[in-house]
Amino acid sequence: MKKSDFRDKRVVVMGLGSFGGGEDSAMFAAKAGARVLATDLSGPNKLAAALKSLDGLPIEFRLGEHREEDFTSADIVIVNPAVPPDNRYVRLAEKHKALVTSQVELFFQMCPASIAAITGANGKSTTTALSAHLLTAGVGQSGIGWKQVYLSGNIGHHPLLGLLDELAADDLVVLEISSFQLEQLARIKKGPDAAVITNLTPNHLDRHGTFEAYCRAKETIFKYQPLDVQRPCLSVFNAEDPITRAWFTKFHTQSGRTSLAFCPDDVPDALAAVFKCPGRANRANLAAALAVASHFGVAPDRIAAAVATFCPLDNRLQLIAEKHGVRWYDDSKATTPVSTLAALEGIDEPKILIAGGYDKGIDFSELGKCIARRAKAVVLIGQTAGKIEQAVRAAGSSAVIIKHAATMPEAVVVCNALAAPGDVVLMSPACASYDMFTNYIQRANAFITAVNAL
Repeated sequence: MKKSDFRDKRVVVMGLGSFGGGEDSAMFAAKAGARVLATDLSGPNKLAAALKSLDGLPIEFRLGEHREEDFTSADIVIVNPAVPPDNRYVRLAEKHKALVTSQVELFFQMCPASIAAITGANGKSTTTALSAHLLTAGVGQSGIGWKQVYLSGNIGHHPLLGLLDELAADDLVVLEISSFQLEQLARIKKGPDAAVITNLTPNHLDRHGTFEAYCRAKETIFKYQPLDVQRPCLSVFNAEDPITRAWFTKFHTQSGRTSLAFCPDDVPDALAAVFKCPGRANRANLAAALAVASHFGVAPDRIAAAVATFCPLDNRLQLIAEKHGVRWYDDSKATTPVSTLAALEGIDEPKILIAGGYDKGIDFSELGKCIARRAKAVVLIGQTAGKIEQAVRAAGSSAVIIKHAATMPEAVVVCNALAAPGDVVLMSPACASYDMFTNYIQRANAFITAVNAL
């Protein structure tokens, strides 16, 4: 598609959610001359930020409901990735010959620049930001083929479609991309010039149904990469993950593809020593980013300088306060058990963990064993509190103190009462936030506010 294809078309944007790109899609379509309707099941209070950013544009809003007539009369429907493909309104639009697309599909169809995309169950945000940071260090270096690096997708300061007017063929875009977005991208059989998979563990089973289906969605990042013998695409796999290691074996012999496999031990000690993100999992993220930067020709001295200046991302094992000898860490982006496992293993001091949240149907048995082995206490919140407690007790340890809290401020107060100088309080929920919060950022802000109020 081209931007001109939107002029005078009836465009329905389905979903304005904070991280789904609906706001970006509505703005793009309106500026392209379309007649835009944005529809969302949430009301105006929940969508206040999106509505404010779209104020003044010729956009009609349908909030708190979806109506069939909006989808039967649409020429184009831009679907939020959170909407499953079998949604009845999506099917209705398809039945009435509307073009069903998404933010990520439109971007891949129109983007003139090279694209590097990172996906995975855990670590993808850090790996994406770190890859962009290292690649930016190569700007201006002799032999480097891009003039500017942009960070976008599910992370970054640039909305995807809003970038299209800025990008040139000699730019490089680094994207974090989800399994939901990859399902959408598979419809047009397009993939990035460089692709990275950080790891695979069960996630979003409430949407995908099975771990196997989730893995199939992730594999599409490699399946549709452009194969060009003159300019091979790059595929980067985790050598320590059995599934992605098998994918390396499957894909690496293809002509027009350069395949690399990484592991944490690939990181030289000198670089590990100056890297500010703790734990083996973050070392794996660094190994993946180093593979990308090295492949694209960034000089070793520039890479080393950039590694030393990279800081942990907000809400990802981030030290937010130290009070009376107790350090408080925000790891709200840990929305899977494996992320929390990495945080528990990456900190040596006695730990009091805040965990629990929206139930995505994930097993907590390994997390329970790790809490029993590595935590002094755990304060449980949200829908999954009972499941996590059951997993901890099943691990057979009576030494761990288990408490429950109804709210984040209450959880912080309970942790403060349990903590002694030298302890760490770690808010690493192992679950999504949707049972109690709009998103993980709101959850993080609630934690930080409560800690600051102590």
